[in-house]
Amino acid sequence: MPAPAAAVLLALCAAALTASCSDMGAAWNMNWTRSAARGRIMLVADHPQTLGLKRLESQSRLHPDLRLFLQINGRPDFLAETDSDGQRFLVFYYLDEEVAYAARIPRTKARGMKFDGPHPITEGEIELFGNLRAQHAAAVSSR
Repeated sequence: MPAPAAAVLLALCAAALTASCSDMGAAWNMNWTRSAARGRIMLVADHPQTLGLKRLESQSRLHPDLRLFLQINGRPDFLAETDSDGQRFLVFYYLDEEVAYAARIPRTKARGMKFDGPHPITEGEIELFGNLRAQHAAAVSSR
């Protein structure tokens, strides 16, 4: 094989490997965050980026209707991810409004997410979330 043709072939192979590695990395990260998030209440914050924010961003990339929900309602303060009867659910908590919304994650992409709410959150939940937010702020400021 002539040298220029070999160089082109090598460049194409390198590009294909790089692309496939980035896809594998994204898939691994998605599965890791899903596993870490299951059954947890997560703060959604930028600095430092929290697991809740990573999950919210990854789910909104997968589900266009979640992106629309977030455009309308804004980013929640907390996110919970849970399973029940073989179904996966996200729960979005908005502390200033003192409400929560639930969303059922479809088993296939052909179906849209089903949203329910707003539902009022209790004083106990508000206190719990306030404490979690304060713990996060204290941990960040001690760094």
